[in-house]
Amino acid sequence: MLNCVPFKSAGSSMSSNRHSAPSETNSKANSKKKVDISLFEFVALMATMTSLVALSIDSVLPALSQIGAYLKVTDPSQTHLIVSLFFVGMAFGQLYYGPLSDDRGRRYVIISGLIVFAIGSLICINAESLEVMLIGRVIQAFGVSGPRIATLAVIRDKYEGEAMARVMSFIMMVFILVPMLAPILGQTILFWFSWQHIFLSFLVYGTLIGLWFFARQPETLAKEKRLPFSWSQLWISSKFILSHKLVMFYTLSSGTIFGAFLAYISSSQTLFQDIYNTGELFPMYFAMLALSIGLASFINGNLVMRLGMRKLCNGAMLGWLIFSSVLTALCFAYDGVPPFWQFVSVLFCAFFCIGILFGNVKAMAMQPLGDMAGLGAAIIGSLSSIISVPAAIFVSSFIDASITPVALGFLGFGSVSFVFYWNANKP
Repeated sequence: MLNCVPFKSAGSSMSSNRHSAPSETNSKANSKKKVDISLFEFVALMATMTSLVALSIDSVLPALSQIGAYLKVTDPSQTHLIVSLFFVGMAFGQLYYGPLSDDRGRRYVIISGLIVFAIGSLICINAESLEVMLIGRVIQAFGVSGPRIATLAVIRDKYEGEAMARVMSFIMMVFILVPMLAPILGQTILFWFSWQHIFLSFLVYGTLIGLWFFARQPETLAKEKRLPFSWSQLWISSKFILSHKLVMFYTLSSGTIFGAFLAYISSSQTLFQDIYNTGELFPMYFAMLALSIGLASFINGNLVMRLGMRKLCNGAMLGWLIFSSVLTALCFAYDGVPPFWQFVSVLFCAFFCIGILFGNVKAMAMQPLGDMAGLGAAIIGSLSSIISVPAAIFVSSFIDASITPVALGFLGFGSVSFVFYWNANKP
């Protein structure tokens, strides 16, 4: 599972002028290139590229125990860093590749990012210590941020309005499926081969996507529309974003929600396989909970225009606190390990609330930014990761033979998130 910021960062630091339709001259000059690839192939290519992030995170989950044993990690909670530190790399990668895609073009960022991702994958394959593995994961994440940012910018370059919404909806269908299927893929590879082959599959997957993209998709950002990178402009824009009360409160709210969620993601293998002994059924239960977020995204898409983001978030925030409280109460009632189906049922409901909150809270953070939407998305996404990663590491470090730390993390960070959210809505 994964945080869904990218859909708001499609601008990738583009100005509002660039959001407008291409000029007649440009259209004529580039029309031949842009019609070479069919809509079906374009959607398939973009969805495949976007899914690389979720695949890189969720496919590793079933193998964390084996990786820990191979690397001689004595504390199981340390293996959770293989997941949580991935988001550190993405936090810095987004800040780097967002402005770079506006300066050097989308193809340059996607191809160079995939090369960095490949280097990180090779480091992970050959890792003989946890430290080297973590370095490889951070490099992986930094690299994959390039395709993540630039791919969505490509979509924004080619489509607008209803056409863009249509393409995004097709891509979202695939995006939702990947977190459900990725652990199954990882478990299958682990059954036949070794954990190194999971990282090898990333290398092969990224290489094939890169070749496909390079061969079929032309550059979508004309040279005359590119924005040279400027440290001074970056500083001015960043200062405005970071000092904006509404933006920051919503960002802090989003970051703390994601922190609790990331604590679950990074420790999910321990929760399901070590505490509840689900064995090879772990991917199935993980997929079921991922379905909850996908369902929430679908329902949110149908209701947000009718009810508005604020009303949906109010209900979801209340639901998040209620279900977190129920989970905490169950933990205290059953000495830290409530009956499995009670645990899964409450999490399903809590994740549904998270699915509503993820996109809407971040969208509300983006609303005041106008022409700085691209840079704002990169900064908001990075700040959310920087906040969430320490929170996740803190919570997961207490997980041993009990799920109580996860429940308390959900309740505690949910409460903090509510405070930030409430202050953002104050006059």
